[in-house]
Amino acid sequence: MLEIQGVSLETEGAKGVEILKNINLKFYDKKIYVVTGPNGGGKSSLAKIIMGIYNPTAGKILLDEQDITQTSITERARLGIGYAFQSPPRFKGIKVKDLLQMAASHNPEKFNICDLLYNVGLCAQDYLERDVDASLSGGEMKRIEIATVLARNLKIAVFDEPEAGIDLWSFQKLAETFKNIHLKYDTTIVIISHQERIMQLADEIILMSNGTISAQSERDVILAGILKNENCMCSTNCEKGVGQNAECVG
Repeated sequence: MLEIQGVSLETEGAKGVEILKNINLKFYDKKIYVVTGPNGGGKSSLAKIIMGIYNPTAGKILLDEQDITQTSITERARLGIGYAFQSPPRFKGIKVKDLLQMAASHNPEKFNICDLLYNVGLCAQDYLERDVDASLSGGEMKRIEIATVLARNLKIAVFDEPEAGIDLWSFQKLAETFKNIHLKYDTTIVIISHQERIMQLADEIILMSNGTISAQSERDVILAGILKNENCMCSTNCEKGVGQNAECVG
């Protein structure tokens, strides 16, 4: 279990801005959590706090009751925490197959790297010998990075907007991959996303706004609230003569 206790994050300098404010969360084993909310609400900052990319200015982070607040990114990776960036890094001179083999090297489970690529919507024949460099598009890089995360069989896997830059077919394959991980492994999956289809995978949805947790509950409860608010907004706009179109509900 990953536990976040009273975590806050403030930018450095005389006029520091509070990005996260007294965050308290528990992420239980073998569950999928989707963190959503408006842009600038602190979602990606929370993800980076979990991975150790940012250090909290207050509070604690516990993994299986072990305090990891001050541990490095490398140490957290060794403890079984992984992170997929919105904009994945590129590695000139390293081939896709080598990157996947390195990612799976400490995993007792034997992964087929061709299957890993297929699970994220890529044909192994077309990609295994490709260099992980600028010749790959942003969407291709995103899918390859997700494949490396899957290869590690992690305790905690954090995905920051995994749908970004991915076409519809690959997005469907990615959703199936998350389902398969959920069924096969004890990995806790934390996904930052705005996509309803991703939210439908969640056991729980966490709403963030202005650096705080505005709501956390079971998927259906949160989705019902989101849809209700959208319908209310649409109805109000229609009464004002705004947004009158076929998508309007009210």
